[in-house]
Amino acid sequence: MPGIMLGDMFPDFKADTTIGQIRFHEFLGDSWGILFSHPRDYTPVCTTELGRAVKLAEEFKKRNVRMIALSIDSVPDHLGWSKDINSYNSDEPTETLPFPIIADPKRDLAVKLGMLDPDEKDNDGMPVTARCVFIIGPDKKMKLSILYPATTGRNFDEILRVVDSLQLTAKHSVATPVDWKPGDKVMVTPNVPEEEASKIFTCGVTTKELPSGKKYLRYTAQPK
Repeated sequence: MPGIMLGDMFPDFKADTTIGQIRFHEFLGDSWGILFSHPRDYTPVCTTELGRAVKLAEEFKKRNVRMIALSIDSVPDHLGWSKDINSYNSDEPTETLPFPIIADPKRDLAVKLGMLDPDEKDNDGMPVTARCVFIIGPDKKMKLSILYPATTGRNFDEILRVVDSLQLTAKHSVATPVDWKPGDKVMVTPNVPEEEASKIFTCGVTTKELPSGKKYLRYTAQPK
């Protein structure tokens, strides 16, 4: 099955969506992008996921991230399903979501982007779309991918946290340690020599002493 590797240029494509036909790279413009796929419309886990994505849409917008979903059903189905998604959130059941949903009835994009889950099949015995998350940078290269099976719902708070990490580390020579949250200390990357670290990170660098004597656990305050 074809797939996209980290750092690859993300494929450009035309697609019918709930806001009309788009060309993907044009849709993203100079923004970051998140493309997340769903097995199909009117399914329980997908409805909860899209409901949560709607609730977090403003947070992604603040970070200059354009969101777009994909499901294998038609645009009319997507519009009808959008009413259910808004109703799930206890909002007015309109056809409008804060992001578009791509229609992929022939599974062309699902195949091209390596999205199919071979272990989960629909009533016709066809593999359903897995729960993929692709994060694309302004340079149109893939910065992160997460692949969930169809049976496991995603954590959109984690996806938002990952965006914060990606955007921070794209600008500064730092990495984010385990369980990092915005505002926590970050780590100086190994490619920054010790003598340069104090010049770059004027707020100070703390090095944890280790039995090996190697000074690779270097912490500093999150750059602003």
